[in-house]
Amino acid sequence: MTDMLFVNNDGGRAAAGYKGASGDCVARAIAIASERPYSEIYAVLAYGTGTQRAGKHGKRPASARNGINTDRKWFKDYMRSLGFRWVPTMGIGSGCKVHLQAGELPLGRLVVSVSRHYTAVIDGKIHDTHNPQRATIVETFKGTTISHRCVYGYWIMEGP
Repeated sequence: MTDMLFVNNDGGRAAAGYKGASGDCVARAIAIASERPYSEIYAVLAYGTGTQRAGKHGKRPASARNGINTDRKWFKDYMRSLGFRWVPTMGIGSGCKVHLQAGELPLGRLVVSVSRHYTAVIDGKIHDTHNPQRATIVETFKGTTISHRCVYGYWIMEGP
């Protein structure tokens, strides 16, 4: 398999007036894959984060700038309301079955979950502010192979 094509895309963040670096990959990926305005997605995610009950580390501020807890019910309900369906690709103890590389994800509009990051994949092309593929060379007794970043699961657009 080969690397996926990469398209530099901020999801409309700069056009919406946001500046500087942030940990808003969830908002960016959803804005890109859903073709909705970044500011709309950011506002909904910030509101959801601000209204969720406190976790073990306390209450989070109402912001989507520093990450979103995508395991929360409100987040999953929101993704479904946008027309997405969750497809898990990895279970406990199952090991990595799907990688962020060409040919392993279906065509369509996807919001893909990889380790500590969400990225948009549209018809086999990564749309993000950086290329998250992280291919690494692995030496084994069978020889040298290239290992690609594991996909934990993805939200696929099915319609509103």
